[in-house]
Amino acid sequence: MLAYQHAYHAGNFADVHKHLTLFAVLQYLLRKSSAITYVDTHAGRGLYPLEAEETQRLREYRQGAAAVWAAREALADDPLLAAWCERLGDAQSGASTLSHYPGSPWWLANDCREQDRLALFELHPGEATHLEAQVLPPQARRQHADGLAGIRALLPPATPRFCALIDPSYERKQEYTDVAATLQAVAAKVRHAIVMIWYPLLPSGRHHDLLTAARRSGLRKLWRSELTLHPPGEATHGMYGSGMLLLNPPWGIDTQLNASLARVASCLGDTASHASQWWVPE
Repeated sequence: MLAYQHAYHAGNFADVHKHLTLFAVLQYLLRKSSAITYVDTHAGRGLYPLEAEETQRLREYRQGAAAVWAAREALADDPLLAAWCERLGDAQSGASTLSHYPGSPWWLANDCREQDRLALFELHPGEATHLEAQVLPPQARRQHADGLAGIRALLPPATPRFCALIDPSYERKQEYTDVAATLQAVAAKVRHAIVMIWYPLLPSGRHHDLLTAARRSGLRKLWRSELTLHPPGEATHGMYGSGMLLLNPPWGIDTQLNASLARVASCLGDTASHASQWWVPE
């Protein structure tokens, strides 16, 4: 099933959660010069004009990137959020208004050095065509292919370090356990891999299939972060929250993200909140 197109949801609160987490990890990795292989299993278009017809239909960015962008001066005392907002500003072509929201290929490409490698997978034919049109560094390889199969084919990587973002649309229920199996496969081949998994919080509670499978896999050092717009009991349909599960998160990043995501939640409304826990400790 390939119905999902992220343009309808670009810049929503889940994107802020996902890409702030990704940005924090990247800043940590860049402290060392050794080469990194980055993998984005469900890359999407790379850059989303907020005035596009699809994005304007739901305008989810208003309770997401636009809300944080509007509060950026008040958030300037938070080093992570200040740096993230500054980088988001780079995607606006010098304008002070928020006209575009960058997807994960853009965030990854901006920190991809000459010695690094970037593999971008996108299975949806329309989204893959849009991704081909994006300007990316020569180290980036775009593949119109299944990302969960693609990441396994890249193992073990040729570089000393490995970092992956896995964020399917979860259109199929099976994807929750498929992602958990992929996580286990990556960890088996690359012991110190940093893997970030995004998952939606829906009234159906399907994300527990992923979390339970990850816990039962025997993996260690799994950190879980959830940003919610309102308590789950108030949701009858649609996504009420966004989750991130990190394997081998860099030291101290849990504390850093806890502080910054609490500030993000304050921008999203009175009922929004952030919570985290070590799902499986070291």
